Amino acid sequence: MDDSRLTPRKMQILRAIVDAHINHGEPVGSKYLSQEAKISASPATIRNEMAELESMGYLVQPHTSAGRVPSELAYRYYVDALVNQYSNTKSEIDEINRILRYKLTAMDEILEEVSRLAASFTDYTGIAFKSSGGKTRIVEYKSVLLSPRDFLLIMTFEGDVVKTKKIHLGVTLTEEALRRFTDAANMYLVNLTSEAITMPIIVKLEALMGPAGDMVHQTVKVIYETMREINSADIKLDGITKLLDYPEYSDVSDFRNLLGMLEEKDKLMDVISSQSSDESGIHVYIGADSEGYGMKNTTLIFKNINVGGKQLSVGVIGPKRMNYQRVIEMLNGLANGIDRIFCEDSLLTDGTRDDDKL
Repeated sequence: MDDSRLTPRKMQILRAIVDAHINHGEPVGSKYLSQEAKISASPATIRNEMAELESMGYLVQPHTSAGRVPSELAYRYYVDALVNQYSNTKSEIDEINRILRYKLTAMDEILEEVSRLAASFTDYTGIAFKSSGGKTRIVEYKSVLLSPRDFLLIMTFEGDVVKTKKIHLGVTLTEEALRRFTDAANMYLVNLTSEAITMPIIVKLEALMGPAGDMVHQTVKVIYETMREINSADIKLDGITKLLDYPEYSDVSDFRNLLGMLEEKDKLMDVISSQSSDESGIHVYIGADSEGYGMKNTTLIFKNINVGGKQLSVGVIGPKRMNYQRVIEMLNGLANGIDRIFCEDSLLTDGTRDDDKL
């Protein structure tokens, strides 16, 4: 994008038009810029500058007598060069930290809570995405006998991610048999991908367990399913109906296409996962950038975070005239809050929790 012809006054006018269109959703004229936006130039000069911005592709005139509205190029420039940092109020920062600190304990809860926060603080549709974990391996097994037919299997994955599963067996089990199985698992099932847990290994475990060998197949099945679960991608959305508050989605056909994409999720996961390993900053798809994904007149904006060795993306979907300042700072605030809490290791419990832990 060649922006070398954008003089400081053109930048000021463009910024004022984008801000006004975001706030009011109406075309912006020279009178508004002169009287309300306090542009220090005559209306004639402002009109000339607007005409030049239009010829450069930054503005569009919807009707002959109307003012101008920003083009996708204008929004792109606004995001890349004109956005000043939005400052969260102290109450917003406190609310983010309070919820993150006391509600996030498992990855599913992280995704749900982060998507809800993104929607709540921006009034757009919130998104939280967990990328595929690839070939994560279990590095240690522990177990606790609960009853003759029930035990807890505690699996520690690479990156200190812990999963705990309660397993109900069709056979009785003693403390000694469970200890032998746990020792065998730590000998034969550690540092393996799910594909590497083969039938010969299962047969060897069954032979080692003797009369309690029937437990092996059921337990290995749980191990395999847990590995697939932790390695799979997932996405949570919150506040989809918030989009109905914006006139851009009054066209039923356009909104139906967008809704279909959000409900199916695969296309949305594709576009986010293509950037999920890049933690360099905010990623923005505006209008035509994402039109192939059913997001005409729509912006997708998200930020990637490394959470306990896993890639998490947090973002929003909304109209092109979204409040980019607020959204970008909110995403940075969420990312910083999550990163700070994980650095403090405040999400790990004392072992009393029986369900999935991160």
